[in-house]
Amino acid sequence: MTLKAGSSPGATAWFQRARQMRREHLSRLAQSGALVNGISRLVHMLQCERGASNVWLCSQGKLYAPECKASRALVDENITLFHHFLNEHSPLPGSAVCERIARALQCLETLDALRDGVTEQTIAAPQAMEHYSRMLRHLLSIVPQLNDSIDDPQIAGRFVALYCLMQGKELVGQERALGAIGFTLNFFDDETRQRLVDRIDGQQACFEVFLSHSHADVQETFTLYCLPDRETEQLRRMACTRQPAADNGNTALKWFALQTARLEHLRTLEEGGIADLMVAVDERMRSDDECTPQASEHDDPLAHFPDKPLLPLVRQQAREIEQLSRQLASLRDTLEERKTIDKAKSILMTYQNMSEEQAWTALRKMAMDKNQRMVDIARALLTVKNLWQITPKE
Repeated sequence: MTLKAGSSPGATAWFQRARQMRREHLSRLAQSGALVNGISRLVHMLQCERGASNVWLCSQGKLYAPECKASRALVDENITLFHHFLNEHSPLPGSAVCERIARALQCLETLDALRDGVTEQTIAAPQAMEHYSRMLRHLLSIVPQLNDSIDDPQIAGRFVALYCLMQGKELVGQERALGAIGFTLNFFDDETRQRLVDRIDGQQACFEVFLSHSHADVQETFTLYCLPDRETEQLRRMACTRQPAADNGNTALKWFALQTARLEHLRTLEEGGIADLMVAVDERMRSDDECTPQASEHDDPLAHFPDKPLLPLVRQQAREIEQLSRQLASLRDTLEERKTIDKAKSILMTYQNMSEEQAWTALRKMAMDKNQRMVDIARALLTVKNLWQITPKE
């Protein structure tokens, strides 16, 4: 039998086999889209319950009772949908996926006991937050395991973007919960401030990866609606540099509302990212219906089957974000730098009779004029303080 290059039955059969296997793989990924969407909804509702429960506990049951009740009902509804999906699609492929689902379900089984502790106020807000966050970590850990062999760079890029968006959103939720605790108690200790700084830095790292794999319209939407606004930044500075005044929980409610609005915008982007991923999978499946490629198109086989650096990035992000509280202490805006800026502000307020906002603005302007970081300006100010021949203004 004479074999002709590019036209032998063996080559055609292998192309067909490769196409069939790829279609099966893409079909599994498409089915996983419903699970990802269900996880994202459940995560969002748990984030709402976590925040409302923290306000309830810190206010000793005076604030957010209706919000706690409503968020619990929505969480229960989405847990039911989650169980229904798992029953309908069991077994899911891959032992790692099944194990992570098992751990998430095991953690969710403790939710009733946690709620009893919140209702009876027998658990402190920080411990309740950690318990809720543990549930959320287990749920989010399922996502990067839903597909372990993405060989299409466009689909892989969308997958990375979606996962990083979900992780960044969770860090915003943790920031909301930590701030709600501090503003309700009218007190932020050093540990809470450091945890706030870690969450702020961590979400920025996640969102940078998300934006690097997103289209221009998504980047524009994120910039317009998902970045912290001026009022949020002011409350961040207050939380990290001084103790808030007692105001019957008004600042806590303002903080919670601002961060909730931001989370809702991120949730909208998340839904769009899931839809975009599924559209990309569907388009890839349709493109596979085209004719079998000829040999001349495959002079460089690696051009059609590139290396896959994106999936390891997903897993790396998962590992790193799980350890953010320990790993981010050395990043650029540490708590010590914020304390230095606070001391420099005090000097300007004392010697120049400035308000806190004016002192902050002055430091920022000096930093911009000299093209230096604000903390460097603050350190220079503290260094020369004892040399000043200036008396406080009357």
